Amino acid sequence: MHVHEPRTGTVLKYSIFLMLALAVAEAVAGYWAGSLALLSDAGHNFTDSIALVLAWVAFYWQAKPATEQKTYGYGRAGVLAAFVNALALVILALYIFYESYHRLLEPHEVNARWMILVAGFGLVIDTGVSIALLRKAKSDLNIRTAFLHTAADAVSTAGIVVGGLLIHWTGRQEIDPILSFLIGGLILWSSVGIIREALHILLEGLPRGMRLDSVVAAMRQVAGVESVHDVHIWSLGTDTHALSCHVEIDDIPASAASRILRELNQMLEGQFRIRHTTIQLEHRPCDNHTACYVPETAGASRLGGDG
Repeated sequence: MHVHEPRTGTVLKYSIFLMLALAVAEAVAGYWAGSLALLSDAGHNFTDSIALVLAWVAFYWQAKPATEQKTYGYGRAGVLAAFVNALALVILALYIFYESYHRLLEPHEVNARWMILVAGFGLVIDTGVSIALLRKAKSDLNIRTAFLHTAADAVSTAGIVVGGLLIHWTGRQEIDPILSFLIGGLILWSSVGIIREALHILLEGLPRGMRLDSVVAAMRQVAGVESVHDVHIWSLGTDTHALSCHVEIDDIPASAASRILRELNQMLEGQFRIRHTTIQLEHRPCDNHTACYVPETAGASRLGGDG
């Protein structure tokens, strides 16, 4: 079972309030300054806030124990939250593209100084929240989604600061909708990867970075394993993997078979972080022409055969 750090939940909770405050500030400033880029970033930050709320809720749901109805627990709550977040971002990006197109056709005057000031404030908050989430982002898709939200927004706010400076120096108002197009593209790019990975987990695909043939080959290296087939590997959550398979062994005593099963589970957890396994042992009949494996602790390494 994945162990959640209490500090992660605290970081998520405070990040929610910071991102909501930033979204409101950018929305007000964007409307007052006439900046579509700031308004777009406010929408992005508001979506970030929703993402963090869902991540915070999913963080605690994932830690809930299994029940009679939810025998696998709630490990996929975070994956579902990530999928919903990414879909919301795609819709937001398309809307930004629409508004940016119309703003290019009819440029509006922008207050560049307010644009620079508010975007600079947003850059500090986005960067701080991103750094706080980075530690858990590598092992949890849900937290990684929230991190990508805030990291992408940090990049976009930095772009707004630069754009505000360019508008102030050149007076070219079309820079604002061009920035909005770039922000929309950044949002769309960060969303597609999350949707792809979340769908892969929900459709019970092979865990990211794992090779089926490598797992099977490692299982065959365990002493006493003759063959492995009907192998299925999937993810219960973002970092909890499961495996089911059939393993053929010799017709040996139950105590010897238990040792093989124990060694298989130790190997799978140690090498591949697969902690939830369902392994069906199939005994191959022994006869006078087939040697049967017996662990050395049982008295001999091999019994049977012609020799």
